[in-house]
Amino acid sequence: MTRLSIDRIEAAVQKIDGVFRNTPQYHCPHLSRALGCRIVLKVETLNPVRCFKGRGTETVLANLEANGGEKAVVCASAGNLGQALAYCGRHRGFAVTVAASSAANPLKIERMKALGATVVLVEGQIEEALEAAIAHSRKTGAFLVEDSKNIDTCEGAATIGLELAKLPFPLDCVLISLGAGAMATGIGFALKTYSPNTRTLSVQPQNAPALTRSYLAGEVMESGPPKTIADGVAGRYVIPDVLADMLEVVDDALLVEEDSIVEGMRLLYKHSGLIVEPAAALGIASILESPDRFRGQTVATVLCGSNVAPVDFENWMKH
Repeated sequence: MTRLSIDRIEAAVQKIDGVFRNTPQYHCPHLSRALGCRIVLKVETLNPVRCFKGRGTETVLANLEANGGEKAVVCASAGNLGQALAYCGRHRGFAVTVAASSAANPLKIERMKALGATVVLVEGQIEEALEAAIAHSRKTGAFLVEDSKNIDTCEGAATIGLELAKLPFPLDCVLISLGAGAMATGIGFALKTYSPNTRTLSVQPQNAPALTRSYLAGEVMESGPPKTIADGVAGRYVIPDVLADMLEVVDDALLVEEDSIVEGMRLLYKHSGLIVEPAAALGIASILESPDRFRGQTVATVLCGSNVAPVDFENWMKH
């Protein structure tokens, strides 16, 4: 049993702006030769916010519209959720406030502002930003959009799984970057429904392992502060409901090193011409670290975002 519903996921498809749906998914032969397995890239970066998060924020806001009430929302974000909420909120007439760490990626902060969000910077990390967002919600009545805890964010992300299940050939497994868990639980649930022989594998940095360690232990585990270049998945705390969903629909949870993440970004750029942020390269990193596990298989990986500062990307490519 999970919190997710296949009926709600299918209904979400019609609620999500077409700019976020039916994203490219294709076999990349050059990258496949380099990695020793048949790689299918699911590219979630070719939209106005350069990441998959618009699927979830569209679902959240569409459901809020249907229920009436104040058209004001708030979230905590390292950047991608905030951009998606700002973009979708502007088009649907919602006032959007985003609480972010003062140490967050400056590029992402500027893009949230450019898309119309009021950005409140707080000292600390994403957890402190979430505390500020909760306080703002209580003070103003704005609806709190908490990524992954809000089931709409998971079911919006699950529409990626619906699309993967329509590929004309079977997938042995799908590699999904793991942060708070919306994408892993949503896609995993959709695949369990429509492609049950496809294994769902989540991937997280060794230096930000909170949800993975909890999944492997079968209970919430404490982890230290994250120290990873993959800021989009650098959470520290685990949402118990999300962990419960993940235990039902994810087949295994992997951890990867920082050097492998950079090499994954480099290979995606070299062999597919795609620029991605570190969080999007986790799937490729896991293949690099365990090539025998995937050799000869058909493996999809979701490229979840490309919000990376050009200077940072250039420096990593020199690495």
